[in-house]
Amino acid sequence: MEAVAKIRYLRSTSRKTRLVADAVRGMMVGEAISLLEFNVNKKVAADIAKLLKSAVANLQSKNADASVNVDELRIKEIRVDEGPVMKRFRARAHGRASQILKRMCHVTVTVAN
Repeated sequence: MEAVAKIRYLRSTSRKTRLVADAVRGMMVGEAISLLEFNVNKKVAADIAKLLKSAVANLQSKNADASVNVDELRIKEIRVDEGPVMKRFRARAHGRASQILKRMCHVTVTVAN
């Protein structure tokens, strides 16, 4: 059994999000959630923990007749892709402007037994 959960347009760069994703790749789901909620000191860690909980809930609703034990689930795949970029301008000296790039990313998690 496996289930997928996705976050699209997460307001974080893909590079920073991959640091957190690499820390939990291949771990057991319960262990990964506790690690993300208490030990990883990154803003995006809370979003990935929430995504893992969503993937577990998806698996439970997909297999309503069978009981799903969270401790037996493993992160089969976690993928971070680049999303769109919002471009903004900031006024600078002498009438110039510089560009500010607000990057986004898409995160996909697959959990399985």
